[in-house]
Amino acid sequence: MIPVIIFDFGGVLLDWNPRYLYRKVFNGDEQAMESFLTEVDFYTWNLNQDQGRPFDEGIRIACAQHPQYCDLLQIYRDRWMETISGPIDGTVKILRELKQSGYRLFGLSNWSDETFYMTRDKFEFLDLFEQIIISGAVGLIKPDPAIFALLLDKVGRPPEQCLLIDDSPDNVTTARRLGFQTVHFESPAQLRQSLVAVGVLNA
Repeated sequence: MIPVIIFDFGGVLLDWNPRYLYRKVFNGDEQAMESFLTEVDFYTWNLNQDQGRPFDEGIRIACAQHPQYCDLLQIYRDRWMETISGPIDGTVKILRELKQSGYRLFGLSNWSDETFYMTRDKFEFLDLFEQIIISGAVGLIKPDPAIFALLLDKVGRPPEQCLLIDDSPDNVTTARRLGFQTVHFESPAQLRQSLVAVGVLNA
């Protein structure tokens, strides 16, 4: 059975990193930037928006805890597009090849629905997906098995007939435990090699 191919977005198809924005805000002061990210526990805070918490609420909570950083947190939302340097071209090329070969393609990404829909129309390759599941829109987040169950309901296939491509070891581990085929993404070249090895792409 030809597998359904499921792509993560950030770190796989799009080069996202909050440091792309904050390096400009901090004028290249890496130590000050890293201190800020650590003190506000940035990635945990951001993950709550990825799970569906509105940005206004997230900023309000963080500002109460870290009033000295309130403006910096507001900047993240207001200038969010500056956290994406662009597409990861090698992966996008593979995505197009898979589409041309007739594979069904789905997206499954931990992402705030507010910020995802800022970018939805800026990257035309997102139109190649049959369906995209965004964690912030459904209130579930990887690696929660519930979001994988939701995905399978949309795909209409058992996990053994689905291949997940993700850069998070935790997400890959959970998907594999649930019966998915998986590729832990490290680079476009490594992804291509992995897909050739399982017969999805031709050498």
